[in-house]
Amino acid sequence: MRIIELKIEDVAFGGKGVARDNGKAVFIPFTIEGEKVSAQIVREKKQFAEAKVVDLKETSPHRVEPPCPYFGRCGGCAYQHIDYEHQLAIKFRQVRNVLQRIGKLKDVSMRPIIPSPLAYNYRNRITVHAQEGVIGFYQRDSHRLIDIERCPIALDEVNRALADLRGQRVRDGHYTLRAESGPLVFSQTNDAVAKALRDLVAQFVPGGQQLLVDAYCGAGFFAKALLDRFERVVGIDWDRFAIEAAKKNAIAKETYIAGDIENELSRVLERARGVEAAVSAANPEDLRVGTRATTLLVDPPATGLTANIRRTIVDLAPSTLIYVSCNPPTLARDLAELQQKFRIESVTPLDMFPQTAEIEVAVHLRL
Repeated sequence: MRIIELKIEDVAFGGKGVARDNGKAVFIPFTIEGEKVSAQIVREKKQFAEAKVVDLKETSPHRVEPPCPYFGRCGGCAYQHIDYEHQLAIKFRQVRNVLQRIGKLKDVSMRPIIPSPLAYNYRNRITVHAQEGVIGFYQRDSHRLIDIERCPIALDEVNRALADLRGQRVRDGHYTLRAESGPLVFSQTNDAVAKALRDLVAQFVPGGQQLLVDAYCGAGFFAKALLDRFERVVGIDWDRFAIEAAKKNAIAKETYIAGDIENELSRVLERARGVEAAVSAANPEDLRVGTRATTLLVDPPATGLTANIRRTIVDLAPSTLIYVSCNPPTLARDLAELQQKFRIESVTPLDMFPQTAEIEVAVHLRL
């Protein structure tokens, strides 16, 4: 394969540097905008190419020495070669750019990115894989395992659990190691940023709200924190184990439903609209009733909202919509449709996953 001289122009969502070769985009991992490199083309397509660094000709002032001996081979981290402040700048820019490129959202109010208090030693759980005596993570772009003794982005308690696992004879398979025992349901991996996210979401809730519908509610991470802001809370999730956890210690105003989110969300919003219409007819002076009294919170998986859920939200539009996303491209796609009925008040990136290419985003929308 040929070797070419390139200047890195940007860092794309996913973590790879972007350069141009006769107009064609070339993606090069572990590079930073402004750097000049000699790179070997390893894969070439009609619209783009992929390359690897052969030689760093000019380095960025933001380049640092990665502390992890596995960095560059392990598929987990993408940014350990970049100082943390610049990681935040890159992620902020990536969110803004993807909203413009995919969502065609040009004038969105972007709030500053919320950093993680810890750039390392923050993960409260990791999942390692065991195969033929090797325990660790998959190599980048591969299903081959790297033997891992310690993960520097994980909490010390998690690394102690890893050391204990490595001291045993284990069967081939996958092992999730946690800092604390608890129900085996989805939860955020960075406790400090998760708290900041929950506090941010609380700021988006207007006064005088009657109903919170928390779709993809899990064990009630958001719903339980917002109980005092609503007269009634309904959580929906497909994971019955998460719903069982949410129901424990639930009070009278909480309802949690295990089921298909498309069907249940439509049913709950339709019922809320009917109840509010009846109350509005009986109390025309009560400004709380009608769609102005319902807040919908969605925190979908990386695939984003389905087309049916997007249509349900547009058709049965609540007054306030809060969208928490772990995938800016699908978020941008969904917002492009949701803005038929909603105005985007703010977009706030959060660095839930330092050193990785992942980005969390919270969006506040109003009818």
